[in-house]
Amino acid sequence: MNSTPCYLNTWKRFVREGLLDRSRLNKRVMESWHRCKKANVNPYLDKGQSILKKELFNAQKKKHSLFLEVALPYLNKISQQLKESEMMALLIDADGYVLSLTGSQRTLSEARKINFVEGVRWTEADVGTNAIGTALVIGEAVTINGTEHFSVASHQWSCSAAPIRDADGMIIGIINISCMTDKRHPIMLGMAATIAHAIEREIQVHAKRKEIELISHCLHQVEADEPFVVCNEKKQIVSASRPIRERFSDWYGMNVEQLIEDTFVTLDKQIIQSEQDGKMLGMSFSLGEVAQRELPKTFVSYFQFPGETGESKTFQKTLSEMKLAAQTDANVYIWGETGSGKELAARAIHMGSNRSNEPFIAVNCGAIPESLIESELFGYAEGAFTGAKRHGAKGKFEQAHKGTIFLDEIGEIPYAMQVALLRVIEERKVVPIGGTREIPVDIRIITATHRNMNELLEEEKIREDLYYRLHVYPINIPPLRERKEDIPDLYRYYQKKHKWNAKFPESFFQKLQDYHWPGNIRELFNLFEHLRVLFPSGGWIGPSQYASVLETLHPKKKELHTTNCNKTSKELTYREQIQKQMVIEALHKTKGHVSEAARLAGIPRSTFYKWLRKFKLS
Repeated sequence: MNSTPCYLNTWKRFVREGLLDRSRLNKRVMESWHRCKKANVNPYLDKGQSILKKELFNAQKKKHSLFLEVALPYLNKISQQLKESEMMALLIDADGYVLSLTGSQRTLSEARKINFVEGVRWTEADVGTNAIGTALVIGEAVTINGTEHFSVASHQWSCSAAPIRDADGMIIGIINISCMTDKRHPIMLGMAATIAHAIEREIQVHAKRKEIELISHCLHQVEADEPFVVCNEKKQIVSASRPIRERFSDWYGMNVEQLIEDTFVTLDKQIIQSEQDGKMLGMSFSLGEVAQRELPKTFVSYFQFPGETGESKTFQKTLSEMKLAAQTDANVYIWGETGSGKELAARAIHMGSNRSNEPFIAVNCGAIPESLIESELFGYAEGAFTGAKRHGAKGKFEQAHKGTIFLDEIGEIPYAMQVALLRVIEERKVVPIGGTREIPVDIRIITATHRNMNELLEEEKIREDLYYRLHVYPINIPPLRERKEDIPDLYRYYQKKHKWNAKFPESFFQKLQDYHWPGNIRELFNLFEHLRVLFPSGGWIGPSQYASVLETLHPKKKELHTTNCNKTSKELTYREQIQKQMVIEALHKTKGHVSEAARLAGIPRSTFYKWLRKFKLS
């Protein structure tokens, strides 16, 4: 029954050489391995890395309290069976965080050795192919055994997981049954799927009860002849007055903002709470026709991104998160690689908020000398130091009053200086250097880093108390390599912005999509700028004309011209092309450090050097 030795050899060959015998592996596992390879997941990872601190974990559980409330009793029902079978069961939220686990003490003890514990994030991006992460990606029940797992952390485990969906079909969590490989049993997948189905039905019943209670609160208003709607927590309309029902045949389930956008304005909004537990059930909106009343100054009916969004699902998801952030005044934290468009995202959130008519002040904390950062942010009073302006100067926080301040590369602010920053965030008051009077500031704070703030916290480059104030609503801006299908749209955006009438063949965009773009959109636009300087009048630009531009890029970028080049294909075998690509990716990921690259690729250092010389990469 156990084919682990076979799979282990298959796994070793794939992570070392990129070769895969399709006849030996399940299709879902194979697809997941390729996703992990593309995402540069470390196959030699021996334990989970991303674990929430206690306060954040409690917040995550509170966020998914309904899911836990409904699902935990089902885990309790199988508790004895789990212990007898030396298994464990876990509840995981839609973000991939383990919220609860129960089962055999021996199995739980083994799980702790690989950080398979409460609060850990167990997605494909974090730990490679695994039942939880893969089920989240494919939206189906799945079993992953032994060395079918991509990272070595789970090679001794057998896991079965099934997604749990709400009434709208959205995944709200995962039920997972796990055990050591020598204890695995065919019933595990069936158990997970059966429990997932039972939880789904219970959640739907719970949602329907909430909806009935919600509607009952507003029966009188719904009977009136004025435009009035009741919506649930998701802002979906569940009840409406006659004028709405007669005018919109598809009103039920419609997003209230979609209804209001061009036709109505909100005259009154009420939060409706449950009489049983005090939790929010939904909201009611008393509406007025646009013609009856001017739009309030702060009313924003649309969300625009000041760049090209493209059609990739990856960036559309990020865009949805930005839209949600724009509707609130919560502190937003944006993280993404250099050149990925973090400031554009911050501007979009500002312009989509009710502060859009007020200042947007951007500050690159990494570009300000340490000796000047305090005066730059907080300002200074007259005579505060030699060379100070006669009447002093406003700092960036004061300049952003009523609007938004964007602190890019927040991790570059000196550790000691972070105390003063924390005080401003908490009290919304600044004291200029040399001044004695506190100045109130009404601001929305958006921060950004090119590295995940969790890593900065672990390395003690950012204070823990500051982290909790800033890491309220994190948004990840995906790198260009994860949204390559947007490159043609990004080109059309650049072309329109610069009124440049240049046309390229399809092969040009294919070459761009074959490259990994370490400099992201900034690097892409630099390439377009280079071409615009050479061909200012535009027109048709063929391969013979743009080839030289690709070749004159930084040496590491020669992959642009070699990935699909016929000459290269003839000189290198398919295996050699895989080996070369693996070397290049490892070098880029380790910033050229050969020893680390060899370890990352799972190749002996002597072999790595040999390949460097063979492919003329040294």
